[in-house]
Amino acid sequence: MGFVDILLHIDGYPETASLEAVEPAIGFARLVDGKLTGLALSVDFPVATNRLAEVLLNLRQLEQEAEAKSLAACRERLAQFTSAAEAAGVFAGAEVEKCPLYAMAQVVGRRARTRDLCLVPVTGPLDGQAEVAATAVFESGRPVLVYKPAETAFRSLDKVVVAWDGSRSAARALADARPLLAQAREVRLVSIVREKPGVQPGATAEALRHLQAHGVPAFAEEVEGRGRAIGESLGAYLETQPADLLVMGAYGHSRLREFILGGATEYVLNDPTVPVLLSH
Repeated sequence: MGFVDILLHIDGYPETASLEAVEPAIGFARLVDGKLTGLALSVDFPVATNRLAEVLLNLRQLEQEAEAKSLAACRERLAQFTSAAEAAGVFAGAEVEKCPLYAMAQVVGRRARTRDLCLVPVTGPLDGQAEVAATAVFESGRPVLVYKPAETAFRSLDKVVVAWDGSRSAARALADARPLLAQAREVRLVSIVREKPGVQPGATAEALRHLQAHGVPAFAEEVEGRGRAIGESLGAYLETQPADLLVMGAYGHSRLREFILGGATEYVLNDPTVPVLLSH
């Protein structure tokens, strides 16, 4: 099975995602013969309860104006998405949902549960999309593809790098990505060895055997990780070995709705240098 039913999150507040963020998603859907549904979330502010603030600032009117602006922007972007996706033959739907600002990430995570894949464009560390992506990864049970719009085109999947440490999350990512690996020209299993006790030379042997059993032509590489954060080691490797996609397991846990991420996960979510498929 491939990625047939794909969800794209279109950021709706404070600024609506640009068409530049939509185009790579359409390119990816075409690449994998999938269909794409755009989901735009407009902001819903709670009713003002502070009488003094209402008298002095006309707070409720300001909230209503912000809500209307967000909804109009979402509808405009969805119309543009619909036109582009239909022209590319990958359109499956366009949906707008109103929700409180604090709940947007959770809504995306919930909606992603019944999709093969969720796409989340990330423009920078401060745009809030890293939180959306992390929530979708840890709460949906489905893989999430994170990409930087300005640097992503998805014209091919010639070279895919799989970060492998033998963990459960890495195994899940490997299985989730298998349809993509099957169509790649080159697959590299990369282990950052001696960065943590469980990852020693030879750690990729079984994963390599598994991929070869499925007819995926892959080979393994080991990168010395001692004395260096794993995210930095991966980043340095990708600088010397550019790839169309990085596949890796996501690490972290939730505490009072705040995600405490593993080092490598945080590194790729905040500023992905290549598109990253994350699974947990």
